Amino acid sequence: MQWYIVASLLTIFTSSQGILTTLSQSNGKYKYDYATVPFLAEVFKLLVSSCLLWRECQKSPLPKMTTDWKTIRLFPIPSIIYLIHNNVQFATLIYVDTSTYQIMGNLKIVTTGILFRLFLRKKLSNLQWMAIVLLAVGTTTSQVKGCGEASCDSLFSAPIQGYMLGILSACLSALAGIYTEFLMKKNNDSLYWQNVQLYTFGVIFNLARLVLDDFRGGFEKGPWWQRLFNGYTITTWMVVLNLGCSGLLVSWLMKYADNIVKVYSTSMAMLLTMVLSVFLFSFRPTLQLFLGIIVCMMSLHMYFAPPGMLVDQPSTGKADPESLVDVSIERRTDS
Repeated sequence: MQWYIVASLLTIFTSSQGILTTLSQSNGKYKYDYATVPFLAEVFKLLVSSCLLWRECQKSPLPKMTTDWKTIRLFPIPSIIYLIHNNVQFATLIYVDTSTYQIMGNLKIVTTGILFRLFLRKKLSNLQWMAIVLLAVGTTTSQVKGCGEASCDSLFSAPIQGYMLGILSACLSALAGIYTEFLMKKNNDSLYWQNVQLYTFGVIFNLARLVLDDFRGGFEKGPWWQRLFNGYTITTWMVVLNLGCSGLLVSWLMKYADNIVKVYSTSMAMLLTMVLSVFLFSFRPTLQLFLGIIVCMMSLHMYFAPPGMLVDQPSTGKADPESLVDVSIERRTDS
């Protein structure tokens, strides 16, 4: 599959994730334990990857699978980073409101580009750096509320702790993505074997979270396996499948494309979600949304288009050789 097909699918799945999650609510509340959704999504990804790996092993030659402990022990690290990142997110929301948090979340676009350059040693042209900054500006513009609203000034009214935690959250999000790409491209192992390792630890960490929630709640709602499917509807299962498919697509991009492609996919998904919300949830479109979409489209073209399409090549100013021949012939005739 071409990377742009996978990126487009990721955009569709990511944009529908928020819509499906909203539709799964009942009177603005979840009737199911939301912590079970990522756990089941990790189980789904593990089962799909295991089946694909088994199918790959039936063919000849056998896929490459590194089994030494020095390599396997690296795969829990992304889950640990995401675990810390989730806690930092909750801490950030103590100091800033939701709108400010969403706007600050766009910092991960720039931090991903910086870590992409520092840790993976990938060179970006000046045009590509400008495109990444434009993408951050475009997504931020689409989220800024109108100045006539009461919360317009909230972005600059948060305490310094909120900004510091927001920057830390953006760095952790970028670091998790960069490290995952490093793991996927570290060797020529089968993608499905790498996914099995990655999602095995994902299941373990999400299961640990459910058990911890049981102890924190004093088992008031019973152990996690008794409430695992409580309140689930068809829409809830669609949320699980959507989240699982998105994760599988991300792992493919990490293996065969890069983090910048993933950043563009998720950013475009956010804009697509806002556009779809206009029709599904009576969301009122704003001028900022249209301006943000235009800026993001310019950024997309600037990053992926060949340089020759973006910069006009200056003419050399050299005369046509045929005209020089004609001139020389005329002069000889006159003489």
